[in-house]
Amino acid sequence: MKEIAPYGSWKSPITADLIVAGTIGLSSLAIDGDDVYWIEGRPSEGGRNVIVRHTPDGQTTDITPSPFNVRTRVHEYGGGAFLVTDGTIYFSNFADQRLYCQTPDTAPQPLTPDANCRYADAVMDKQRDRLICIQEDHTKGGEAINRIVSINIKNEADIQILVEGNDFYASPRLSPDGERLCWISWNHPNMPWDGTELWVAKINANGLLGETQLVAGGKEESIFQPEWSPEGILYFVSDRSKWWNIYRVSGTEMVNIEPLYPLNAEFGMPQWVFGMSTYGFTAANKIICTFTQNGTWHLATLNTTKKHLQEIEIPYTSMGSLKAKGERVYFLGSSPTKNTEIVNINLSTGAIDILKRSTDLEINSGYLSIPQSIEFPTENGNTAYGLFYLPTNQDYTEITSEKPPLLVKSHGGPTAATSSSLSLKIQYWTSRGFALLDVNYGGSTGYGREYQQRLKDNWGIVDVDDCVNGAQYLAKKGLVDSNRMAISGGSAGGYTTLCALTFKDVFKAGASYYGVSDLEALATDTHKFESRYLDGLIGPYPETKDIYKQRSPINFTELLSCPVIFFQGLEDKIVPPNQAETMLEALKQKGIPVAYVAFPEEQHGFRRSENIKRALDGEFYFYSRVFGFTPAENLEEIEIINN
Repeated sequence: MKEIAPYGSWKSPITADLIVAGTIGLSSLAIDGDDVYWIEGRPSEGGRNVIVRHTPDGQTTDITPSPFNVRTRVHEYGGGAFLVTDGTIYFSNFADQRLYCQTPDTAPQPLTPDANCRYADAVMDKQRDRLICIQEDHTKGGEAINRIVSINIKNEADIQILVEGNDFYASPRLSPDGERLCWISWNHPNMPWDGTELWVAKINANGLLGETQLVAGGKEESIFQPEWSPEGILYFVSDRSKWWNIYRVSGTEMVNIEPLYPLNAEFGMPQWVFGMSTYGFTAANKIICTFTQNGTWHLATLNTTKKHLQEIEIPYTSMGSLKAKGERVYFLGSSPTKNTEIVNINLSTGAIDILKRSTDLEINSGYLSIPQSIEFPTENGNTAYGLFYLPTNQDYTEITSEKPPLLVKSHGGPTAATSSSLSLKIQYWTSRGFALLDVNYGGSTGYGREYQQRLKDNWGIVDVDDCVNGAQYLAKKGLVDSNRMAISGGSAGGYTTLCALTFKDVFKAGASYYGVSDLEALATDTHKFESRYLDGLIGPYPETKDIYKQRSPINFTELLSCPVIFFQGLEDKIVPPNQAETMLEALKQKGIPVAYVAFPEEQHGFRRSENIKRALDGEFYFYSRVFGFTPAENLEEIEIINN
């Protein structure tokens, strides 16, 4: 017999303790011989990232000893933090940002000098006993210098500069014969999804590069994941058709570019981190690839001779970090009912093997809300997208006259996208009686370049309108309570949240996780990678200073009249704590209920289990006080000022 109880007061087995105790992060797959490696992010170890090896006999072993933490700070977001070749591991250590060398049976030894430099995205040049990788040099003060360098694996002092002069570099990739190097570069104010260039150069006898050749790309074309085929043909993903599709360069002159399979779908992603991969070669003329269409990811084989695409039916709707070797393909897969897991598919037999799950928790399906893909009208006659979750708990039913409170999630980036992957953090809300809308507002990726560019010069407008219109769409359909709608987001999603709360009168509460409140401060006090990001989202600074002021919530606190809670890492270099703290003081002075939860030692995003729990339970507690329901659990109280 189901219990009748108000929304928000349902007791759920999906607790914050359960989530942080049983869940790890999985990323960065790598293949070395018959072994598979990946990184596990462990909240229970203070967020430490550990390289793990899986051998053909089914054994899984930690490779990285404590206290080493495999994480690079190149671009601050990192990625591409390790490389494995012939059983030897090279990795970036978070504490000192040096590269280390290690075998599974030996302790890590430093490979690079103790200098203020960071490294990422390495490949092995076996012919010359060296690594080729991205270096971010912070030794000279001011803006860091990014370049491609070689590092002699037998002499740490022998570091040679191969390419420099551009603001950013990524994806150095060596041809199978070791004679040519390709890479991606771009310059301020572009971000890698705006426009990049693909370059190729021959390697001279002295190991330096010969004359460089521009192959593809430009200020209006984004290149993603260049790769050499086993026979030395250069492939890459480009959005020159307004969709990220796969291309190749044919001919010795490297000027003939041809699409492999034109499709209104995305075979690429925004390069927030290094080492992203959506395709790989299983043979000289056969690619295994992933692509997203209408918010769902698909797996397929692509015959490069016949230019024929064949989808593979699998139980996953989201995929990433794809790697292939022969008939074996590995990727991170998830779905609305599956947490992220490392998947191995044998293409010959179709057999699926799970190497690792992000959690071994088994959640009864009666507590899981399956998202509905929705489209809704928004400004200027446009359509926006989102994933809508209804309240779901097999033990409870609602009071007949009551509609559920709504939590709108605005994803970060803002150049990113939400996912249909099972998220226990989302199920935490829905199993307690909240409806939830995860919005892919204009500017999100996965819907083509034109949809992504809706946010150009319009950040703080288009994203806010889409979140507001999504909430109102659900309220008009009678699916949620229009008087109990909240909005929450982290980083750029935190900015959208604060703008929606300040400039619109739709939401009754909100939560900002390390969100931007002062665009001027963000433009003048952030790291190199994003230091000109706002040129495309707002306009060049200081030329358009007035627009920055107009779209900064901190300048309009008099318009804000609903409660807000702030969560902030005190070591955040991307959105420094003063953004939240300045907003906090303004709201305190105005007398609006406000809460501030600061986490020492956390950066941009929370990695420690105790802090993840504190934030999740804290936001729920905050809404319980605002919306007037009683949580089923005894949650740790949050100090709410002016309450």
